Amino acid sequence: MAERTKQQEHILEGTIRVFNKKGLKFTMDDLAHELGMSKKTIYVSYKEKNELFFDMVDYLFDNIAEKKEEVLNDSKLSTTERVKVILGVMPESYSEIDFRQLYMLRDKYPDIYRKVEERLETGWEDTISLIEKGIKEGVIRDIPIFLVKTMLESSLEQFFSRDILLKNKMTYNEALAGVVDIIVDGIAVR
Repeated sequence: MAERTKQQEHILEGTIRVFNKKGLKFTMDDLAHELGMSKKTIYVSYKEKNELFFDMVDYLFDNIAEKKEEVLNDSKLSTTERVKVILGVMPESYSEIDFRQLYMLRDKYPDIYRKVEERLETGWEDTISLIEKGIKEGVIRDIPIFLVKTMLESSLEQFFSRDILLKNKMTYNEALAGVVDIIVDGIAVR
């Protein structure tokens, strides 16, 4: 996890709010207005919008990793419940973020999109260990874990690379919960 100053965290939180209002098309003027500070002050922390976006990707994924850690340490949850929560983990503060707009990243900001892909594909060690624990406990079927990882990664990449969620009038959180439910519980009625 990257070390950030309080100022940088304040700017990143403001960026989330502006993104929710204007999508990726927001300007640094919009961000300065949202934060009640000058653009010059923002540029002390972030030299350009791309640098801000790169740090935003890390900030979002770092916060998701922190939330995963909380779930891993929650002794009130069974192994199966932990797996389900971890696969769909999203900090509560992100519930208002409209991730459906991120499909525009692929064409407009390909370097940042690659960064999102990279972060989606890494950091799976704890989740894999938890699934392995569930297999040993007999509460999760003995399946190739790479399939679970591939299915979730592929779904998220589709959400981020196409306007599929907008077309289906579904939020990112609803779609993520649906995918996790299908991965963990399957599609058959029991």
